[in-house]
Amino acid sequence: MAVVIEVKDLVKDYALGDVPVHVLKNVSLVIDRGDFVAIMGPSGSGKSTLMNILGCLDKPTSGTYTLDGIGVGPLSRDELAEIRNKKIGFVFQQFNLLARTSASENVELPLMYTDMAAAERHDRAAKALLSVGLAGREAHQPSQLSGGQQQRVAIARALVKKPTVYLFDDCFSALDAGTDARLRAALDLDTRNATVVIVAQRVSTIMHADRIIVMDGGRIVGIGTHAELMSGSDSYREIVESQLGEAVA
Repeated sequence: MAVVIEVKDLVKDYALGDVPVHVLKNVSLVIDRGDFVAIMGPSGSGKSTLMNILGCLDKPTSGTYTLDGIGVGPLSRDELAEIRNKKIGFVFQQFNLLARTSASENVELPLMYTDMAAAERHDRAAKALLSVGLAGREAHQPSQLSGGQQQRVAIARALVKKPTVYLFDDCFSALDAGTDARLRAALDLDTRNATVVIVAQRVSTIMHADRIIVMDGGRIVGIGTHAELMSGSDSYREIVESQLGEAVA
């Protein structure tokens, strides 16, 4: 299986006044093409910082990142923008939709930077909105949609690109559990040939992932399947128990 994502010894520091804040501490990770990988951990564990680096939105203080055979570190801002548009479908927790633009136009936006004909852009946007259950909402602006519907538009915008890598940064939190399950079933079809990395709060959203990465304090403290982590990772068990409200036997 071909390696799509490889990070080695990633460190990310920020300055809080004169005090350095160590957000990522020597994180190393390899993800193969077609993998479904989930990231979990408490607030402040470094999950979103790692996702921003994987999404070419930020650069590490030190360490290396290779995406689909391309060393990301030396790339210019324009080159990073190009690789994001070609290879990455990033869905943010905050939606990031254009306010006075229809759902269809928001979904088409990544395709505007290609030579794709307008008719094909419209068709692909319509199919992406259909796949997330928003058929008939194509002309609605974000203000006319619920929070969950806006999140689904953001997901459709990632799907329409058919990228190499999908990055979902806690983007299912605005959905109720039933919609979450239905949408994930649809995504299984749309993303079956791609690599998926997802940050999620609900264990039910990611328990069937090929691997779950548990982060704490800027480090990876556990990697495995749900079953493996339940028997071998205290950090993961604590997350599960906190959601169930009771100890897991």
